Formats: sequence, C-alpha cells, structure tokens
Amino acid sequence: MPASSPLRLDPKLDLVLERVVDVKPELIWKAWTTPASYPEWFCPKPWSATCSELDLRPGGAFRTEMRGPAGEHVVNEGCVLEAVPNERLVWTAALKQGFRPQQGDTGHNLPFTAYVLLEPHGAGTRYTALGVHATEEGAATHAKMGFKEGWGAVLDQLVAYVKRG
Repeated sequence: MPASSPLRLDPKLDLVLERVVDVKPELIWKAWTTPASYPEWFCPKPWSATCSELDLRPGGAFRTEMRGPAGEHVVNEGCVLEAVPNERLVWTAALKQGFRPQQGDTGHNLPFTAYVLLEPHGAGTRYTALGVHATEEGAATHAKMGFKEGWGAVLDQLVAYVKRG
C-alpha cells in the first residue's frame, strides 16, 4: 500500500495477492480500463466475462457479467472509488453507480472493496490486489471462494493477454 493511503490492512478482514510480473504498469492499466479486453482475461477459465460499463470517474459504474461452463450467470455491479492511471484502480461492490448503496444480497456479488495497485518494479510491475471486507465472515467467504487462486489465475491470464499484444 502506498504510504499516503488511509487504508491500514487488517489480516482478519483483508485478502491480499501480491506478485511481480514482467509487464509494465501501463499495459496492465490498459487491460483493466479497456472493457473490450475483459473476455480475454477477467475471470478464471473456463468461465468467461464481459464488462458492460466502466466509468473511471469516482462514483462511476463498474459492471461485469460472468458466465460459467454449466450455464451460471453472475452480474456484478459496483462503483468506482478511485482511478489513478497506471497506479491504482479502486472500486466497491458495496455501492452502485453514484455511490448508491447496494440493496441486500446480490447473489454472488459479495460486498467488498477491491484495490488493484501497480508499482514499477524493474522492467515489470509489482501487482497488488486487495479484497477489503467489512466482516471476518465476508473475508472468510471470499477466501473460500478462492480469492488468491482466482485473482492469481486472472493475473496470469492478463499477463498472457498483454504479451500477445
């Protein structure tokens, strides 16, 4: 986390994936902020994903849809909190566009805040993904859903996509 961030990690509430990858932050940022690229990398295969809305302004909509091999269909609606080009993208599933609270259970839309942090590291990037939760139960549920494995697979797919150019 950048020293200027007000967030202080809590191991009971927050999940962390941190890796160094051999692609530049600008290329990772471009993939994250180009909705047309999402089918290539956004969720672990054999699932597929689309991004139908991504408004990078604070309060902007972030809407993805994921489809599973057995016909599962998961819609995730969230709200962009911060977008600093080539450095960080922060959004939350606890709010909808315009900072409106989400109503109740939205299926697989676990209320959490996601941080994607990008730091130059040699010729590559130190990539940090955080899942920040309100409760220990929420963090445990997300961990059991495979946060580290899933977000790790997504990062691998993103890197492979970027390298294909």
